Amino acid sequence: MKIKKVEAMVLTCQLEKPIMDATYTLPHRSAVLVRIDTDEGISGIGEAAYFGGPPMITKMIIEKELADYLVGEDPMNIERLWEKMYQRSIKHGRKGAIIASMSGIDIALWDIKARSVNMPLYRLLGGCYEKIRAYASAGFYAEGKGLKELANEMASYVKEGFTAVKIKIGRVSQAEDVARIKAVREAIGPNIDLLVDGNNVYNAYEAIKMARKMEEYDVFWFEEPVPAEDLEGSAKVAAAIDMPLAAGENEFTRYGFRDLILHQAIDIAQPDATWCGGITEARKIAAMASAWNIPCVPHSFSSAVALVSNLHFSASIPNSMFQEFDRNYNPLREELLTEPVKINKDGDIDLPQKPGLGVELSESVVKKYRVD
Repeated sequence: MKIKKVEAMVLTCQLEKPIMDATYTLPHRSAVLVRIDTDEGISGIGEAAYFGGPPMITKMIIEKELADYLVGEDPMNIERLWEKMYQRSIKHGRKGAIIASMSGIDIALWDIKARSVNMPLYRLLGGCYEKIRAYASAGFYAEGKGLKELANEMASYVKEGFTAVKIKIGRVSQAEDVARIKAVREAIGPNIDLLVDGNNVYNAYEAIKMARKMEEYDVFWFEEPVPAEDLEGSAKVAAAIDMPLAAGENEFTRYGFRDLILHQAIDIAQPDATWCGGITEARKIAAMASAWNIPCVPHSFSSAVALVSNLHFSASIPNSMFQEFDRNYNPLREELLTEPVKINKDGDIDLPQKPGLGVELSESVVKKYRVD
């Protein structure tokens, strides 16, 4: 089997009302999908994160640089192809858009491999779990969203069956955010896990101060309290607070996570298979984390392809805990697949049982939102 073509597709949906976290305003939801075709008629799909820059840049890297290293190669040699892409691009890569682009390619290669042997991907990877507990990732800031609206939003996810929810903090004063946390805790009750995400907005002192204010509301974890580059600050926060510190969505490759772990800067690792180097690299990160008894909970905040890719990764490792399930409006998640991802009655996601990623794109939806 040989690779014939590598294609990247940019999909975008404008939002009627932008949503905001501590640092960013999101006026649209976009995704860069990857499709790899082979000479035996087997194709694979993946997704490459584009966060922080124009999606067209990611498409260009995939099609104008990385594809040259792949066409004519055997897609089964995933480790060799990963190293080939990494080493050939290392002078201007190592992190950022190059690794994110590699991630989408890597996922598509794994999809091909699992399809070729007629197995669900998570089983090909080792098969640890048949279902993964999901948490509802939402609670963003938005115009007109006050305490009542936020509380009602998060309570609605509990009614849907989620047993854990996450909200954003850091865009307003600490006093205002504590009031938001209090309102959500009262709305969801004492038996639902409540996670908070600071999106790298605090310094270490501010994060510690905020964590102590949140303690009475039984916060399950404090995500990304400080900038991703501040390993020492993250370590200070992790050592000082009484809740786990989760981070890693902004980190790349096993080398980046090695430094997070050695600095004792995280209690929970959050690689994203569309961002950190693909499933190949995510599994190495998870194995390394397991040696320090660190749970691995992948970040996922994009299309349904990203969600399913990270779901297969989670189900293949023993130290997984949750699957992030974005609940903000996004047709690239809800409409993109012929069979949308849903939680079951227990608040878990059952793993797809069809070969590969186990999903198929709705070509009409791809056409509707494709902009490249």
